[in-house]
Amino acid sequence: ILWGNPDNPLLSKTGDFILGGIFTLHNNIIESKPTLKSTPEALNCKGLNYKEYQFAEAMIFAIEQINSRTDILPKVSLGYKIYDACSTVSLAIKAAMALMSGAGEAQSSTLPCSLKSSIHAIIGESSSSTTISIATLVGQFNIPVISHFATCACLSNRKEFPTFFRTIPSDYYQSRALAQLVKHFGWTWVGTIRSDNDYGNSGMATFIKTAEEEGICIEYSEVIYRTNPREKFLKTVEVIKMASSKTIVAFVSLIDVEFLAKELLLQNVTGLQWVGSESWISAKNVATKENYQIFKGAIGNTGLIKLWEDMFDCSFNASNSKTCTGSEDLQQVSNLYIDVSELGVTYNVYKAVYAVAHAFHNLLACQDNQELCIAKQKDTLPLQLLQYLKKVNFSVSNGEYVNFDINGDPPARYELVNWQLSVNGITEFVNIGFYDASLSEGKQFIMNNNSIVWAGNYGKIPKSVCSENCSPGTRKATQKGKPVCCFDCLPCAEGEISNSTDAIHCTKCPLEYQANEEKDQCILKDIEFLSYNEIMGMILIIFALLGTLLTSTVTVVFFKFRDTPIVKANNSELSFLLLFSLTLCFLCSLTFIGEPTQWSCMLRHTAFGITFVLCISCVLGKTIVVLMAFRATMPGSNIMKCFGPTQQRLSVLTFTVLQTLICIVWLVKYPPFPQKNMNFNKKLIILECEMGSTVAFYIVLGYIGLLSVMCFVLAFLARKLPDNFNEAKFITFSMLVFCTVWITFIPSYISSPGKYTVAVEVFAILASSFGLLLCIFAPKCYIILLKSDKNSKKHLMGKTQSKLH
Repeated sequence: ILWGNPDNPLLSKTGDFILGGIFTLHNNIIESKPTLKSTPEALNCKGLNYKEYQFAEAMIFAIEQINSRTDILPKVSLGYKIYDACSTVSLAIKAAMALMSGAGEAQSSTLPCSLKSSIHAIIGESSSSTTISIATLVGQFNIPVISHFATCACLSNRKEFPTFFRTIPSDYYQSRALAQLVKHFGWTWVGTIRSDNDYGNSGMATFIKTAEEEGICIEYSEVIYRTNPREKFLKTVEVIKMASSKTIVAFVSLIDVEFLAKELLLQNVTGLQWVGSESWISAKNVATKENYQIFKGAIGNTGLIKLWEDMFDCSFNASNSKTCTGSEDLQQVSNLYIDVSELGVTYNVYKAVYAVAHAFHNLLACQDNQELCIAKQKDTLPLQLLQYLKKVNFSVSNGEYVNFDINGDPPARYELVNWQLSVNGITEFVNIGFYDASLSEGKQFIMNNNSIVWAGNYGKIPKSVCSENCSPGTRKATQKGKPVCCFDCLPCAEGEISNSTDAIHCTKCPLEYQANEEKDQCILKDIEFLSYNEIMGMILIIFALLGTLLTSTVTVVFFKFRDTPIVKANNSELSFLLLFSLTLCFLCSLTFIGEPTQWSCMLRHTAFGITFVLCISCVLGKTIVVLMAFRATMPGSNIMKCFGPTQQRLSVLTFTVLQTLICIVWLVKYPPFPQKNMNFNKKLIILECEMGSTVAFYIVLGYIGLLSVMCFVLAFLARKLPDNFNEAKFITFSMLVFCTVWITFIPSYISSPGKYTVAVEVFAILASSFGLLLCIFAPKCYIILLKSDKNSKKHLMGKTQSKLH
């Protein structure tokens, strides 16, 4: 058949039930120039479409096979009328009208509208656009339309197309499969090209929606169509050349991709990774040696999987049958009616005819057995057939079941093919895996990545991203005015981490943890306190023990020489009590060193406050004694009776008990406790003693300061007394050292960080203790041990008398 008349059926056969067929058997219309002198000629078509002719042959073959069988539609014959749509919507509609009217001429206007349709179902058409027109028209008459190649997802709309069925999966599933395929290979930055028709627009809309859900960004979205001027194709090629994405998803018709490939080839646009839809990805007329330069490594879906299982009597989900390997040899298959190298869509025609036959068979069985009926007897035959088509469920050669869901769609399963060049230089469509939409999420792909040939000369999966992945330790920050796939990688802030690639947010580490240098893991912070094991702690311990040793040595010396005049003259009882308190002062500094505990925190400040008050009370008592002793040497003075040993003990006890009461109230009401300070230094946990009550702490310090000032003032007033009572000078100097140390302590204590705060306090305790010990007792020890001739009553009394005279 080289040409045909679209107004009359090219192929037909009578039967009890007639099936209509509409295929694009020719690609073009023969146009005649009308004149005013002649009658317009009938439309004729030219350019045989061999692939569509295979579809028509498959329909005839299936009908003849059914007519020869006795297990389906016995004693009933099927006939057919096949029209040519000539690749135009208008002629497809005319063909549909001709099928319904039964007239030889579809344009006849004399036929009554009430005439019953001469056909009971229509097989076709291949194009989504023409199928939409046919289904819209015949759907008003309840005539089923079963398409073998119309994949537009819009046809699943039961409200608009209530009588439409198909034996090829909807583009909805293909679009989702392509989006998941793109995600599977990590391509998050892609360009898209679609045909400007129902097939391309609907399929790409679903793809873009799914891509957004999967986190894939679209850099550009171009539209092409075969009738567009060349300038539009050149513009699309320029967009592809200027784009940064390396992957292109093409949801285009076969003819459209041929036009695009021609321009891409002229401009040598190669090395891009193409992902194609089933309409062109396995088309031999596109897979030329020249086009392989452009589409090398292209990946896409084809609906071959069902036919593959039938042809080789195997299953990819084998349970009780032989398992398909995907490497079966098609050349070993022989078939009279079809070219076995492109069976997928042709097999869909075969299944469509059988679906109608099974629906008829069940309908006729209903008439013999009312229990099998699912349609109302009063309904017209097409409406009854429509009800049975919805419920059809039959198996083919290897046990595969053919059925339709509520939208008239079959189960969605695809073969994944990859463009590869054979040793003979021929482009081959190599099976690299399968996609089954009926499986659960994450298990829908069965992929063999090792067998894939990639675009360009990569040798591995090419990258197609707007921005490189953000490594752990960073977070994604979207670039202003760009899609979410374009981002900068910002390091996590101090104390925050991210332990995954492409993290959107950084997670803050718990208070006791800090981020490591890579900021991908939280690690325990270093714990800091003044330890016995560190050098600073050891030095302070040594000085504390040295002070204790020196105090003990002075105590031994004074005890040994307790009967000498210089010891007696300096109030030996207060001297021993002072030495005892100084020993406690040196030792209490040790409670500040080591890990803070509940008991050490309560002990350190209270022990410090009480021992220092005891110490200062003794010094204050000695100062008062010096003043009283000088007054007692005056004629007629009886003042020493007012401040004798008993009064001295009571004064020391009173001052000390008062401080003890303050400390008891402090411990009962607001006791100090250990705490972890994590605010001062973000990288450290500082173990310290919280005061409990800062007011109580400063009251304790203030009380010590008050006694110190009193002692200093009295000692200062007594500094010019005779030499034998010159202890007042040493007390004055010792209190000057004491006050100086503690005055400088306050700002140093406040400004010192971490463990150095404790070190400053320990240093102040030791420095003031050493000041008292050395300033008060060093001169006496010097006289006792080195100047024993001056340690006599005569010497002391002589000096006093000479001074008084």
